[in-house]
Amino acid sequence: MKRISRVGFLGRAIPVALAVATVASCSVASDLGDAAGADRRGTSSPTAGGAKGPATPGDPDPALARFYTQQPTWKACESDDPDQRNQSKAFRCATFTVPLDYTRPTGRTIDIAVTRKTAAKPAGRLGSLLLNPGGPGGSGVKAAWWMAEDTIGKPVQDAYDLIGFDPRGVERSAPVKCMTDAERDAFVAEDLPEDPARAEARAKERGKGYAAECQQRSGELLPFVGTDNAARDMDVLRAVLGDDKLNYLGFSYGTYLGATYAERFPHRTGRLVLDGAVDPAADSLSAAVEQQVGFDRSLRRFAEDCAGRSGCALGNDPKTAPNKAADFLDGLQNHPLVGRTGRKLTSSLGWTGVISLLYGAKDTAWKYLRDSLADAIVRKSPDALMFYADNYNGRDEQGHYDNSSDAFVAIGCADGTGDAPTPQQVQTALTRLKTEAPLMSRDVTAEDLTGQSCENWPFKSPTKPHPIRAQGSAPILVVGTTGDPATPYASAEKLANQLADATLLTFEGEGHTAYGGNSTCVDGAVEGFLLKGTMPAKGKRCS
Repeated sequence: MKRISRVGFLGRAIPVALAVATVASCSVASDLGDAAGADRRGTSSPTAGGAKGPATPGDPDPALARFYTQQPTWKACESDDPDQRNQSKAFRCATFTVPLDYTRPTGRTIDIAVTRKTAAKPAGRLGSLLLNPGGPGGSGVKAAWWMAEDTIGKPVQDAYDLIGFDPRGVERSAPVKCMTDAERDAFVAEDLPEDPARAEARAKERGKGYAAECQQRSGELLPFVGTDNAARDMDVLRAVLGDDKLNYLGFSYGTYLGATYAERFPHRTGRLVLDGAVDPAADSLSAAVEQQVGFDRSLRRFAEDCAGRSGCALGNDPKTAPNKAADFLDGLQNHPLVGRTGRKLTSSLGWTGVISLLYGAKDTAWKYLRDSLADAIVRKSPDALMFYADNYNGRDEQGHYDNSSDAFVAIGCADGTGDAPTPQQVQTALTRLKTEAPLMSRDVTAEDLTGQSCENWPFKSPTKPHPIRAQGSAPILVVGTTGDPATPYASAEKLANQLADATLLTFEGEGHTAYGGNSTCVDGAVEGFLLKGTMPAKGKRCS
């Protein structure tokens, strides 16, 4: 199957048969209130990077003042998932209101969901720390709950209120919805025909159909769910929380959201950490090829590591193990495996399960991937790979999908993907894929790389990828991982160079993003910056 992802800079790889053909005919993760259950908060204590009394309104447009001065009501958080209910006990939840269209502030409004865990040591409180897990399409509300358990260090939680929010278009915040659960089940499992002409025709059909469904179910939202509007929502949230400056920790796509905020509101930036950085200047084809090369290299390193271990389902020869992995996954197109529930593990789902585990750290996710491949290859049981594919696609055990995939496409198209590539750009991209990503581009053709992402989308964004300088911002910490497949290290280098005042911290390791338990060196550097404003030395590298 074709695996070149045309999702552009979005930090999430999706095989072509799964997603990007969707949009175009082209291919390509303390209790805040009183015991009664609700509280209001409009100011925060004096801090170095936070508020010093009432927050600055921030926007000169008087018509926006009512949004900047609102006071949401905080209540107990709700979730249908037992694990999430347990994770959210230390948090409170609320909504705040923003204009759907900032150029028409008296028009329709939407509600943005937000969650908060207050600083454990109020006497030393530094303000609020906004979190974004990436995507786009990832729920910042749910992410804050689990990040408080296993990602954000205790010293940070002592000093900051942890804030998660669902960006517009995502889950609890005016969610974009395009497909029913049954439609999504069929969509993510489908393998495109092996014949190139039939595959191209089917990709076009899927793309047009998907765009039409999104227009029918969410058409009014589509022009307004882009990252720039989400950054404007973050500034409203900053004021609502009572902070003069925005402190922020963003992962993957969240780095683009953070950089966009710094571009629009440079003088309101506090301490920003951008981990797993995206290059905002990259066009969709270049970014997709960069990402495809990253995943190909990651798969190869995994397979070679597996071959050096006893019982590896890919054999014990590191030279042949990578191709054996790709052969097995491609072979699922004609010989899918049937799981215990009767669902079939197709090639698309198999590749998705593998890709999802390549996001993780070598010491943990690679073990899960070895075990999953052994189950599927040796024992003919697809359930583990199916589980990871479902988790990646946002499907729960009852067969219900969250809206992360729909939001992912809608936000990407609202942000704009650049001009259609020239024939020379297509040929250059194809040559690089064939030489540097041979496992994941076996049957990719030039036709798969032509056209313009989102060309079937009902809303045509005028926005184009461009470098972000954010002149006048506070110093920004950019973090990059040398073995990151989803947002390759080169993107972190480029973002750090674009920004007017940024330092790059390098993690020499595997997996997507670095902060949060992968390296004591990285964690110490990030937390030193967030807590004291101490920037790591230029050129600092961690392992």
